[in-house]
Amino acid sequence: MGRKVTVATCALNQWALDFEGNLQRILKSIEIAKNRGARYRLGPELEICGYGCWDHYYESDTLLHSFQVLAALLESPVTQDIICDVGMPVMHRNVRYNCRVIFLNRKILLIRPKMALANEGNYRELRWFTPWSRSRHTEEYLLPRMIQDLTKQETAPFGDAVLATWDTCIGSEICEELWTPHSPHIDMGLDGVEIITNASGSHHVLRKANTRVDLVTMATSKNGGIYLLANQKGCDGDRLYYDGCAMIAMNGSVFAQGSQFSLDDVEVLTATLDLEDVRSYRAEISSRNLAASRASPYPRVKVDFALSCHEDLLAPVSEPMEWKYHSPEEEISLGPACWLWDFLRRSQQAGFLLPLSGGVDSAATACLVYSMCCQVCKSVRSGNQEVLADVRTIVNQISYTPQDPRDLCGRILTTCYMASKNSSQETCTRARELAQQIGSHHISLNIDPAVKAVMGIFSLVTGKSPLFAAHGGSSRENLALQNVQARIRMVLAYLFAQLSLWSRGVRGGLLVLGSANVDERCCKDKTNRGSGLAGAGQWGCCWRGDESSLLGYLTKYDCSSADINPIGGISKTDLRAFVQFCIERFQLPALQSILLAPATAELEPLADGQVSQTDEEDMGMTYAELSVFGKLRKVAKMGPYSMFCKLLGMWRHICTPRQVADKVKRFFSRYSMNRHKMTTLTPAYHAENYSPEDNRFDLRPFLYNTGWPWQFQCIENQVLQLERAAPQSLDGVD
Repeated sequence: MGRKVTVATCALNQWALDFEGNLQRILKSIEIAKNRGARYRLGPELEICGYGCWDHYYESDTLLHSFQVLAALLESPVTQDIICDVGMPVMHRNVRYNCRVIFLNRKILLIRPKMALANEGNYRELRWFTPWSRSRHTEEYLLPRMIQDLTKQETAPFGDAVLATWDTCIGSEICEELWTPHSPHIDMGLDGVEIITNASGSHHVLRKANTRVDLVTMATSKNGGIYLLANQKGCDGDRLYYDGCAMIAMNGSVFAQGSQFSLDDVEVLTATLDLEDVRSYRAEISSRNLAASRASPYPRVKVDFALSCHEDLLAPVSEPMEWKYHSPEEEISLGPACWLWDFLRRSQQAGFLLPLSGGVDSAATACLVYSMCCQVCKSVRSGNQEVLADVRTIVNQISYTPQDPRDLCGRILTTCYMASKNSSQETCTRARELAQQIGSHHISLNIDPAVKAVMGIFSLVTGKSPLFAAHGGSSRENLALQNVQARIRMVLAYLFAQLSLWSRGVRGGLLVLGSANVDERCCKDKTNRGSGLAGAGQWGCCWRGDESSLLGYLTKYDCSSADINPIGGISKTDLRAFVQFCIERFQLPALQSILLAPATAELEPLADGQVSQTDEEDMGMTYAELSVFGKLRKVAKMGPYSMFCKLLGMWRHICTPRQVADKVKRFFSRYSMNRHKMTTLTPAYHAENYSPEDNRFDLRPFLYNTGWPWQFQCIENQVLQLERAAPQSLDGVD
């Protein structure tokens, strides 16, 4: 009697609405699974159409084409003699559901709709789908005629049920259901389901992998059983990178681990496991067995098929393993690099253009492109023909084989240092040295003639010539002169992105890369403080894009305006650690001087040839403080008063209540007066849960009363009360 089962799960780099490509990747994964002896194959959530279709789910075309792909799968000989579990949207009684369609030998066994929809952060599943709320209940689903013609079935079971094969029982849950307080796998396990499958569309967030692994191992540790997790991987068309991590676990241990980051479009994991190990494990847990004796049964769909073979006594079983995690620096090195690769090859562009300033953020972005080149060369060396074909298409050379990352970087990355009379020689040197070490095609130019021409037009029309504050001008003049420099750099960046390859006799255009980190995207752009929605150029700052979105510390429509931004979801603290990591990993000593230099916009006149402007002085707070503000605002969901109360305790040894109050007020004032900039942010790689990205993740107004009179008065009342109550306790605090 057979008791050993070989099961397969996978991570696929699906692309929203790429039905032909998605079909081929699904078929390839099934073929690999069968060749490894698997008799059950699990795929990612909504893999047929691609997870990130968003409002395309409303379109009947998406439903139609999904069923057409399902028909192609049913008809293919590749899908014979293996239970296939695929994901697609299905409309039942005029209601759209996010479903698993499980089939075997041209028969649909079960359509299982998702019961708990992801609807927070980047997820909006309730916008397009409805959760199935009828636990342990099935209905008959009338199949489309194109499916009926293939399966010879008029209907198929639709709802919350499990599969009963000759030798075991299989139950499904879908992505978010694993994360809910009472996951379906609990009740299914108590009802005797031995194999739980989970099809996910889970995106990368720094330091998230361990949570996912813990949920899976804990599920099988408490209740016993086998757990398969499949996931999307790659960029399927927007800001998210789905980070694979497919896995197979049993009884609290991991038996197969998929990669978190790779350029392989199809990755299949298989494991051979002994069902008797599940049964004996469960037999020892008396509390589990007591609960199981009272469990309500699931409807069972009987399947005339076995996952095991009759003669399997000598078949080797898989061994448990320790999960290998990446450090945060490795995650930054690999995740955005893979995202950039997907974006480059699928956009059919010839490379990237990066304004390189000699600062940390633009240097980190350059390192990510170099890391991408390293990953491409590594993948080609390992025999990945798809990557090789994509590289040859990008560089337009059919015989080119990348071997040296520096050579590849020189072909696809153009860096540009855009100097002005306010730039220092130090930043120019740092940018040039880094470009030499990574091998990029480097351009140095001076923007002063363009700035002079623009300001000449203004002076001609108005008869006025604005001055920098250092030369006697007002703050309004000073700001405008900074913003003109920043915006001219954006215009030049796009000009060179479109025509620099043409000037070198090379075909194609370049994607412009932005380099504003998540903290800056929360903060830059000096503003006219009397207005809630200040002019388009509040807080004129750094041309290089070393800017902070959270505070709006960036000039609207400057070099922060780009096609994509690979570091826009990464904090300044993590970026500095990543750059330090790159010094050793990629042997880039030029980064050392970049790390040691103060962050500066270089938009104001130099003082005796030295930089007179730094980011932290402009912002009125440190990057470390800004990260704390960002996490409390978004992750902890705190307004001004709650944040003040929280920081009183967190910073009690370094700040007085008055100092905490001043910092909180400064943050919220600048954040709110610059919030309008979030509506124009460059699409950025999502890596942090406190991203201020306005498109979908951080939905808030962009016209505020920036004085926050009620909230700030509550803070002030509390400060006065504390100062009156315990002045002696504050004597030792500076």
